[in-house]
Amino acid sequence: MRTLYVTDLDGTLMKNDMTVSDDSVRILNQLIDRGVLITYATARSFHSAYEITKDIRFKIPVITRNGTTLADQISAKEKETAFFAADILKELKGLLPVISICGFTSVYIDGEMYKMYQGGEKSKEFQGYIDYYQSIGDKRMRMVNDAEKQFEGNISYITLISSREELLPYYEAVKGSDKWETVFQKDTYRDEFWLEICPKDSTKAKAVIKLKERLGCDRLVVFGDSVNDLSMFEVADEAISVSNARPETLSSADRIIGSNEEDAVANYIQRVEIGGSED
Repeated sequence: MRTLYVTDLDGTLMKNDMTVSDDSVRILNQLIDRGVLITYATARSFHSAYEITKDIRFKIPVITRNGTTLADQISAKEKETAFFAADILKELKGLLPVISICGFTSVYIDGEMYKMYQGGEKSKEFQGYIDYYQSIGDKRMRMVNDAEKQFEGNISYITLISSREELLPYYEAVKGSDKWETVFQKDTYRDEFWLEICPKDSTKAKAVIKLKERLGCDRLVVFGDSVNDLSMFEVADEAISVSNARPETLSSADRIIGSNEEDAVANYIQRVEIGGSED
């Protein structure tokens, strides 16, 4: 039986210090070299995810931006990206005026992705995000003068970062639409909340099913810890939660393993593929 393993990153494969341990890197590379099909699905951009996972030799496409983008780890290139239609962007711009103080659009220019945000006063949470990426010299952060500039071009993702109280009304305004996909959840490491909007049919579930079919796999096993993992839990043959997961993720899992601090994902796949045991 040909099995595809897909793991979330933050809070699942990654430790609380936002790294992947040397042991997990070693185990996963050994498994991949043996022909085991392993990849990840994350809300992070490929650039961000690659900096964390670049020592792992993933040979099949990796899934980023909650299913918006498929990328090749070996060449470090994005290969497939979904974009919003112009009329959808116009509608979202009207529904999300708060983006001027707490959000950015992910815009592609000549094949490169940039994070466009407006100048002026910012929410505490989003200002912290800007400060961090500016401190590491990330040239993808670009300030623009107004919403028109922020919503120009090929846009694949919209992100708002603030408190739950500030973002909740806007989540209520955009959730449930069949024109786009929406994720609203607390950050894995901090108290802030993220409201993320993707093009229609861009979900982790759709992306993992696409990979399963392309690779001709008979079985799909996924690992996660958070709300945005629930869609792929629903389509997996086996949904596995790490023990540190959110309550709703734990309750939706077919199996619960150790925590992200214990290399639980890598150890589990190794036990199954080499030891022949799931226990």
